[in-house]
Amino acid sequence: MTLTEAKREEARGRAIYRSLVWKGVVSIGELLVTSGREVMRLRLPKTSEGRYVRPERRYELPDYRPGMRYSHSSERYLRPTRYCNCRAPEVVALANELGAFRKPDLEFAEAAFAFAKEMTTLEIRPLLPVEETLRLGTGTCFELITVFIALCRAAGIRARYKIFSTNMIQSWREATIDADPLLKKWYDSLDNFLFEGEGEAYIDGRWVVAHVGPTAERQAAAGIPITRFGEDSLGVWFTAKPGTIMHLEAIPASLGLGSRLLHRISPASMERVNISVLQQIARGRKVLEEAGGLEAYDREARGEAFHRTSAKALSVD
Repeated sequence: MTLTEAKREEARGRAIYRSLVWKGVVSIGELLVTSGREVMRLRLPKTSEGRYVRPERRYELPDYRPGMRYSHSSERYLRPTRYCNCRAPEVVALANELGAFRKPDLEFAEAAFAFAKEMTTLEIRPLLPVEETLRLGTGTCFELITVFIALCRAAGIRARYKIFSTNMIQSWREATIDADPLLKKWYDSLDNFLFEGEGEAYIDGRWVVAHVGPTAERQAAAGIPITRFGEDSLGVWFTAKPGTIMHLEAIPASLGLGSRLLHRISPASMERVNISVLQQIARGRKVLEEAGGLEAYDREARGEAFHRTSAKALSVD
């Protein structure tokens, strides 16, 4: 990829994003005007509702030691960006533990993918820097993508965001969007303003996709295969609305602003979704046990229809 190509792709992505955000801001304004009373009624959790308790971190964060290797490059897709400080001590220590500069790029990217996907837990909240995500062990889909991207950049592997406006399969929607009445109404009303994302790492001359948002338990609960490095969510449990796929070096500032705004408007919405995610994990763990383990479940979930779909979805963007 040449510098000119990278700049052109970035410019196109930013133009798409600005257009979608403007439409979304108008839609949100209209929705708040028409649903203000409902927002006030549902924005805080009721005393009868359960409360979200953050799960324990699934890993021990390694200690940083002076002299640990990391990329110092200031090139596009290798440098620190918003929320993604790939030189933070937490990132550098973890990258070294996963084999940075010792493993081939593909092998390291697979290790970074496995960590971000299976060792972190989805939590809807205002966006935080990657080092805070690693300290907590939880994060939004964009924060978990950032973990993968930061690890790759620390190891000298170019990595970027792939963002798109999305629709999702029903079983995925039930555990997230439909878990909260306000979020359900907003999802149905906002159309192109709801974003999903994936990471991409540049390996052997091509961009390889990494969808790290769901753990194996959550995918089992939804009845879908366990994603591998290089397999796209698009065509399996998400679809991108036409013309909305964007490749960006950094998370747009307005995504962080939007996450803080949602928390300010309706903190209970985030809490209800987070409770639903933990319930989904528990259901999925049972599904995996009953299937005879992760590999047995995945073999069964990967029918011919999936193989045909995933062959098209395999990312070589």
